[in-house]
Amino acid sequence: MPEPPDPIMIQVTVPLPIAMVYTAFIEPEKISGWMAEAAVVEPRVGGRYEITVTQGEPFASHGKVTMLTQDVDIGFSWEAPSQFASIMNLPHLKTSVYLRLQESPEGIDVTLEHSGWEGGDDWEDARSWHFHFWDDRLHRLRDFMLKAAYG
Repeated sequence: MPEPPDPIMIQVTVPLPIAMVYTAFIEPEKISGWMAEAAVVEPRVGGRYEITVTQGEPFASHGKVTMLTQDVDIGFSWEAPSQFASIMNLPHLKTSVYLRLQESPEGIDVTLEHSGWEGGDDWEDARSWHFHFWDDRLHRLRDFMLKAAYG
């Protein structure tokens, strides 16, 4: 059996206050500005963390909040798009996303870790797709937050 790949790790720095950046992960109207066109978030452990992407390759992810610390981090289970559902979602959601915020000299470092990957070609395709998705979304986050703050 192939060895599981490392988690996806992506980091961006947003030069804004930590409380402002944190709201981009828990307030649906802010999530819809950078991650997905629609979101339902119940900001408590066990609460829903659902996004709906309608642009590009449409999909919905119906996850649950697995950890939540105000202005520090949020984790949620991840339901993959349909093209990866047979390996990633069945019989249960196999991957999870963890976002951590940390102050740095340039602003707030936002680190995303998407873990739970397994080995094999199908999993590599899924991991590659998700890497590009998250890389794009975190750069959108930075642009969205700066535009919201400064116009």
